[in-house]
Amino acid sequence: MTKLNSTQGKIVLGIGHMAGMVDLAALPLWISALMQDYHLLPQQAGLTVTLFLVGIVISSIILSPKYTRLNHRYIAALGFAVASVSFFAASKLSVISESFPMLVTLHVIAGLGAGAALSSIHGTIGKTNNPHRLFGLVNVALGVLAIALFALLPQATKQIGGMAIFIAFFVLMACAAIVMFFFFPKVSDETTNHNKSENQANKVTAKILSKPAVWMFICVVSCLTLNQAMVFSFVDRIGDLHNFDRKQVEIVLIVMGVINLTPGLVASLLQKRLSPISVAIAGPCLQALFALSITHAASYFPLYAVPVAFYVTLVIFTHTFVFGLLAKIDPTGRAVAATPAMMMIGSAIGPLLGGVIVATVGYQGLAWAVVIISCIAVTLVIKAQSLLKEKDVNLSEPRMA
Repeated sequence: MTKLNSTQGKIVLGIGHMAGMVDLAALPLWISALMQDYHLLPQQAGLTVTLFLVGIVISSIILSPKYTRLNHRYIAALGFAVASVSFFAASKLSVISESFPMLVTLHVIAGLGAGAALSSIHGTIGKTNNPHRLFGLVNVALGVLAIALFALLPQATKQIGGMAIFIAFFVLMACAAIVMFFFFPKVSDETTNHNKSENQANKVTAKILSKPAVWMFICVVSCLTLNQAMVFSFVDRIGDLHNFDRKQVEIVLIVMGVINLTPGLVASLLQKRLSPISVAIAGPCLQALFALSITHAASYFPLYAVPVAFYVTLVIFTHTFVFGLLAKIDPTGRAVAATPAMMMIGSAIGPLLGGVIVATVGYQGLAWAVVIISCIAVTLVIKAQSLLKEKDVNLSEPRMA
C-alpha cells in the first residue's frame, strides 16, 4: 500500500491532479478544435467545455462533504475510467451538426467522472504533511502536460482532425485510472494522533467552515478561474484577430507551457516568505492588467505574447497559497476536497460567458469583464483578512500534520 507522505504517494497524486485539471492545460486547443474542426459557434464551443466543467462541479459538491467516508482509491480510479470512456466515444463522433447533442452529453459524463476523481485527490493532498508545498509541486506536473499538449496536438489535429484532442484526453484519463487503482495512497491515522484528536478536528472544522471567511476565499478562487477561463479560452482566436503570425501564436502557447512548470515550484519555495493574503490580492490585479494588454495589443506582438505566456501562471501561483490556507484551517481535508468545485464553477462559466461577450461586444469586452471580477475578488480577500484577524488565525506558518 502506498504511503500518503511517501515520494510515490505524492507522484500518484500529481498524476491525478494533472489528468483531472486537463482543462487548464488544454483549454485554447480544446475551444479551437471545436470551432475549427467541429464548426461550432463561439457560444456552442464555450457551452461544450462549460458542461464538462459543470459535471466536475456537481461531482465535487456532492462528494467533498463526504470525503472522510469515501473509499478514495476506488472513487478516483472509477472517475477517471468513466471520463476516459466518454472521451473515447467523443472521438468517434462525426463532425456534423447532428452530433452536437451527443458531444455535449459525453462532456457532461466525462466531467462527472473527472470531478469525482479530483475530489478524492485534492482532499488527500490536504491530508499530507504540507498541503501548500505538495499542491505547488503537483502543478508542475500540470505544466509538463501543457508542454506536451501544445507541442503535439496542433500537428496531430492537422493530420487527423479535431478528434485528436479527444484521443489524447482518453489516453490521459485511462492511464490515470490505472495508476489510481493500483497506487492511490492510503489515508490513515498517520495524519492524526488518534481517534479523539480526529473527532476534535471534525468539530473544529464544522465550526470553521461555517465562517464567512472560508466561503470568501472559495469565491476568490472561483473569480480567479473565471477570469482565466474567459480570456484563456480565446487567446488563440485573439491572436488571429490581431493578425499575428500563426507560428508565433503557437510558439507563445508552448512557451506558456514551459513557464507553467515554475509557479507551483516557486510558490512552494516562497511559502514562508509571502503572505497568502498579499498573494490573493496581487493575483486578480495582475489578471486584470494582463487581460487589458492581451485584448488591446493591436499589432504590437509583445503586448500580447508576454501576458499570454504568464496568464495561467497567475492562477497556479495564487491558488497554491489559498489552497495551503484552506488546508490549514480545515485539517480533515473537506474544504480542499471541494477544490474542483471552487475552481470549476469559475472555469465552467468562463468559456460560455466569454463566448457570449465575444459574440455581443467583441474580444475587448473580455478584458473589462475581468477588471470587474478582479475588483470583486480583491474586496472579498480584504474582508476575509479582517474576519481571520478577529479569530487570531496565523496566516504565516503552514499547517503541519
